[in-house]
Order: sequence, then C-alpha cells, then structure tokens
Amino acid sequence: MIPPSGLPAPETEAELLRRARRLAGRPLSFLAANLGLEVPPDQRHAKGWVGQLLEKSLGSTASSRAVPDFEALGVEMKTLPVDARGVPTESTFVATLDMAESDAMRWEHSSIRKKLARVLWIPVEAEPTIALGDRRVGTALLWSPSTEEEAALRQDFEEIVDLIAEGFGESITGERGRYMQLRPKGASSRTLRWATDPEGAPVRTAPRAFYLRAGFTAELVRRHYQLAGGRRG
Repeated sequence: MIPPSGLPAPETEAELLRRARRLAGRPLSFLAANLGLEVPPDQRHAKGWVGQLLEKSLGSTASSRAVPDFEALGVEMKTLPVDARGVPTESTFVATLDMAESDAMRWEHSSIRKKLARVLWIPVEAEPTIALGDRRVGTALLWSPSTEEEAALRQDFEEIVDLIAEGFGESITGERGRYMQLRPKGASSRTLRWATDPEGAPVRTAPRAFYLRAGFTAELVRRHYQLAGGRRG
C-alpha cells in the first residue's frame, strides 16, 4: 500500500528505524517542506500535526484506521514531546477503551496491549520558546515492553477495567494507575457512549482513553537514552 505521502511503506523494522533515525536533528519545517506542507503557527488549533507529519515522512499506511501506524510491521509510532533536558512533558495517548466490547476489557485482546506491543518512539523538542517549525526531531527508539513493564501495565489496566465492570467507571480519575491512567476523551453529546452504573442501569458517559504517564516514558527515556539520572557510557 502506498501512503498519502507517496513514500512506499517500509518493508522491515530495520528499514523503518533507519528512516526514522535519518530524521534526527532535522527541524519540523524541513520535514514539512519535503512534503509540500505548511507549518501551522502553533499547535492550539493543529493538535496531532506533529505526529501526522512524522507518519507521512516515514510512510505510514494506517491513516485514521484503528490499526498500527505501520500495519504490515505491527509497529505503532508515538511522538514524545521532551523539554531541554530530554524529559517528556506530557502523558502519551495509547488508545480509546470501548466499554461495550467485552474482549476490549481483557488485557490479552485489548487494543491497549496491541498498541504497546511494538512502539517506535520519536522524541521531538517541545520547549514553548522554540517556534513549532524550528523544533527538532530526536533519535528514534524501537521498543517493546519488558516482562516487568508489561506486568505493571497489565495491573493498571485490569484494576481500572474491573472498576468499570462493577459500574464505577464514572468515578475513575486520572489519579488511578501507577504507569497508565484512564481519562475522558471528548465530552460532547455526539461522542457519549453507553455504560452501566453500579446498579447495572444504562448510562451515557464520555468515552475513556488510556494514557501512559509521563513518569513511565521518562524512565524509558532515562534507561534507553542515558539522559539525566542514568549512566553515561
């Protein structure tokens, strides 16, 4: 499949990683110019623009479909906004939880597990003093959770979905979960979904999505990039 950018999709993980690492040090304006795109003045009205720019620059074929960004490889791409020290500045969206699908409430079959099975992390400068087009891309990392990391993420997931199954979904706040949290995603009447309350009665509620805490990705960065707090080789 040829993505909208016209760049052939990468055929192997190694090819994808080479493409991603060739972008290291490049400003976003350079990537946009290569694709004939204009850089928006800021991200307040262009949320998701950086991720879409990088997807097109790497040959993603997923578009808006609920599949990994690099479908044939089973690799999801996540941008990682970082400050001047290389520390992530915000949580990372993983996937929306469909509370009407019973399989989605089981870790083994959840979209959350699938999305995190293989991730291409791409750090991007996010200092507010740097103009959007001048922000540079960092060195990409291809990652899968370790046994310990997956166990911790699974524990957060199962604790949260158990509360939802018991009808307490509305009471879940972003405070719950050690590494992964559940937060509302969209609250307009057009996006409301059906769920159940503690008595089992149907209620309309805002869709929820899982996010990785910035503390989780900060530890990932510290270990793999050997930044502040890590050993330097």
